[in-house]
Amino acid sequence: MLTQQPTVQYPLQLCLILACLGVLSNPSTAQHPDQPESTNSIDSAEQEGQLLSGTRQLTFEGRRAGEGYFSQDGSKMVFQSERDTKNPFFQIYLLDFETGDVDRVSPGHGKTTCGWIHPSGKEVLFASTHEDDKAVAKQQEELEFRESGKERRYSWDYDENYDLFSYDTDSQEYTNLTSTKGYDAEASWSPDGQHIVFASNRNAYQQDLTPTQRERFKMDPASMIDLYLMNADGSNVQQLTNVEGYDGGPFFSHDGKRICWRRFSPDGATAEIMSMNTDGGDVRTLTRLGAMSWAPYYHPSGQYLIFATNVHGFGNFELYLVDSEGKREPTRVTYTDGFDGLPVFTPDGKQLAWTTNRTRGKQSQIFLSDWDHDAALARLGLSRNDSPGTDVSVAADAAADSSRITTATCNPEDILRHVGYLCRPELNGRRTGTRGELLATAYVAAYMDQLDLRPAGDDDGWFQCFEFASGVALGKDNQLKAGDLSYQLEKDWTPLGFSKVGPVNKAPVVFAGYGIVAPSDDGQAEYDSFVHLDVKDKWIMVFRFMPEDISPERRQHLASHSSLRFKAMTARERGARGLIVVSGPTSGVKNQLASFRFDGSLAGSGLPVISVSDQVADSWLKSTGKSLKDLQTKLDSGDPQMGFEVEGVQVTANIDIEQIEHQGRNVLGRLQVGEQPSKQIVIVGAHIDHLGSGPSSSSLARDDEQQGVHWGADDNASGVAAMLEVAQWLSSLKEANQLPIKRDIIFAAWSGEEEGLIGSSHFAKTFQLPSHDHHAHALAGDPHALAGDPHAGPEAPSLYPTIAACINMDMVGRLDKKLILQGVGSSSVWKGEIERRNAVTGLPITIQNDSFIPTDASTFFIRGVPILSAFTGSHEDYHTPRDTPDKLNYDGNAQIAKFMGLVTRSIASRDDAPDYVSQERPKETRANLRAYLGTIPDYAESDVKGLQISGVAKKGPAALAGLKGGDVIVELAGRKIENIYDYTYAIEALKIGQPTKIVVQRKGKRLKLEVTPGSRN
Repeated sequence: MLTQQPTVQYPLQLCLILACLGVLSNPSTAQHPDQPESTNSIDSAEQEGQLLSGTRQLTFEGRRAGEGYFSQDGSKMVFQSERDTKNPFFQIYLLDFETGDVDRVSPGHGKTTCGWIHPSGKEVLFASTHEDDKAVAKQQEELEFRESGKERRYSWDYDENYDLFSYDTDSQEYTNLTSTKGYDAEASWSPDGQHIVFASNRNAYQQDLTPTQRERFKMDPASMIDLYLMNADGSNVQQLTNVEGYDGGPFFSHDGKRICWRRFSPDGATAEIMSMNTDGGDVRTLTRLGAMSWAPYYHPSGQYLIFATNVHGFGNFELYLVDSEGKREPTRVTYTDGFDGLPVFTPDGKQLAWTTNRTRGKQSQIFLSDWDHDAALARLGLSRNDSPGTDVSVAADAAADSSRITTATCNPEDILRHVGYLCRPELNGRRTGTRGELLATAYVAAYMDQLDLRPAGDDDGWFQCFEFASGVALGKDNQLKAGDLSYQLEKDWTPLGFSKVGPVNKAPVVFAGYGIVAPSDDGQAEYDSFVHLDVKDKWIMVFRFMPEDISPERRQHLASHSSLRFKAMTARERGARGLIVVSGPTSGVKNQLASFRFDGSLAGSGLPVISVSDQVADSWLKSTGKSLKDLQTKLDSGDPQMGFEVEGVQVTANIDIEQIEHQGRNVLGRLQVGEQPSKQIVIVGAHIDHLGSGPSSSSLARDDEQQGVHWGADDNASGVAAMLEVAQWLSSLKEANQLPIKRDIIFAAWSGEEEGLIGSSHFAKTFQLPSHDHHAHALAGDPHALAGDPHAGPEAPSLYPTIAACINMDMVGRLDKKLILQGVGSSSVWKGEIERRNAVTGLPITIQNDSFIPTDASTFFIRGVPILSAFTGSHEDYHTPRDTPDKLNYDGNAQIAKFMGLVTRSIASRDDAPDYVSQERPKETRANLRAYLGTIPDYAESDVKGLQISGVAKKGPAALAGLKGGDVIVELAGRKIENIYDYTYAIEALKIGQPTKIVVQRKGKRLKLEVTPGSRN
């Protein structure tokens, strides 16, 4: 979208757009555009006539007008125009197509841009600077400059005083929707009127910029503009994009499911058309013209978009079409030299309006034409039967193609086809709850449908849906005050994701050191930050972590008591009003504020918890004559210090946090033995989801690949492909009457694994026999209910559909040295099964008894089900965009599928179900590790004493210390290392930035190295 008054210099391409609109023309020589000018030639008119007819000029008045958008019923248009002699800047006007009346809806002073009409037709949304106290003075200054006859060197204006307003056409009242410093504009309502998408560079005013960023932002305020989504009332603002360069001009598709926009390159020289889901996922680049392509808008059919581009010449902008998937070459619409841009369809898709300078005076005005939708479809090679909704059918077609080509036996070519589809760009990393997951699960369901499987999901369908909390978002009403001072959200302070929400009445502040209470244990003395300190009904201010200069043993003793949730619980139990967390100058953190993020739990702390910057905390401490640095330095010795009240400081707050929820789905197919479902089943599963695109809490992407797609070829397209191969092989055996099994087999593609085993857990809690079986009951999570009596046999009467065993495949695509089989200790039958079935395949196998493993199989083990999980080991590409299909061992992947298929066949055929052997849960690894070494464990070497690593992260502390793949870590910081648990516990004792000794075994030699831990925070 466009605005008008320039204040800073911009890339030439941006200035060019303004020039074409007439914004850069000399005011003293501009002509009044009283009639349209014909196209350049008969040829151009004929070419435009292929799609456009009955072209006419819609607006005439004023120096210029443009950017017009229709109401949802087509009865009105909102547009911007410079037609007020007292204001040289655009104002917003509403045109009524029933009466022809044109009314100004903006206040009349200040700059305005980007109007939009609410679906109800009763409100108008626009951006304005009218609340800027210098707005009128700026108008007068511009008027006087124009009257002088001089010509200003114009460029784009991103006035930091732009805010979003809605105007009620009945009450004629304005409502301010944004008040954050920065450019908030380019906004539109969703089709249901519940959300607003807009562009903003507010982050540049809220965060500390590097010198380079400051200089770039000074020269180019657009360089930090990103897209945001919020509720229609301005609450729950969520950032959708976060890349270098300018993301702007967003619009919803007519079904409200997607957003289109244009993305400038970092240097502002080119722009491409983009689209994404409304949650920011499934980002697609629709054009790759290498030109200035911008102002996209969806046709109501959703089949294609129209946009403007200068691909035919630097100063010539023409309208083009591109299909909504970006799979076809864009096709040209207009052929008139000059500027054609800002196109928009009427709601019925039968007309097109756009802004053009094809007027006699070469000033921009709005034109209107009849639109030939069928001709547009023909140009793009589409038909009316093609729509965005058919992309699920495209997945089905792909599955059907695969089933026709693949063979009944497990072979590498079949694996390649499945992995290839699951790693397609349009699946965008298959994150749970996104369009990518929808397409991936559609493919698997369609493929199962080609086999002799029966749907085993909800309501006898292929899918089992589940709701899950995917995150938290800051609401609109977050406030923090100390006396008369107000603090800026996300710069001075932030609430934590598990904080209690709502208002917090004024209360004094007490300082309580590190806020730790740890009883004496294992020779370690008690630590209590609250001795003789009255904290009831007061804010408690504490340091974020634990004392820095303490022994490793002391650090481990305090670790479990120093998490922020534990500190919040401790403060709540003492009657505190709230908890204030400050990092402190000795903590060595990258960001002073603790991250506002979802920690995987919906459980709150029952207490307001906020993080403040060191500067804020220091300003509060001034009244005591103490400084944050002095206090932390004393406390870092490990000796508790007496807490105290911070005199003269009274803090009030309002905490507004909203939970973000999405829906995911498993795919479930049943290979059924007889006419009725069997009373026992075997599960063969693999998780289908991955991390999607862009940064996430689980991503291990390097800084230079943060915005990339996490393809998840090994993790876990390889496992899903193997699971489908097993299903196809066993299904073919059944069809040939060569499968003497006694138990049904459920083939499952789990989603939500990367979010915390959500999909498999939902299945385990809710799985039922089909509704026609009157014995079916939902599982309640009781291990015995889920597993059943292991000695009862498949036909034993039971109120529950019991699960005899769970076979799992997670990351089986990179067979190198060994196949790792986990969960072998969960049943006494596994070693015999492995021996017999591997006699056929001859795989190099390592067995691990541990059944508490970080994959879906553990969901079933903890509920009393024997498990066997296949895994080919971790690698340096794990959870990065480098996990690509070209790195898989397809021959090995196929062999693993064959082996797991043989095991499945055997378990489903046994007279007795496998017995269940319980295990003692290993010592929990700690979740609040701060130190980072960058080592990649090698799980294939289970018989090695120590921790063998398969590699190290590039430029990480371990790499810099000289560690290499194949090294076995046997000692760290003086602590003996025999397994991964010892290693995790040892890392907990490390101090960031302090060199420590690490001992490794390398090719039979013992090497002593020195490593300097980095920070995870």
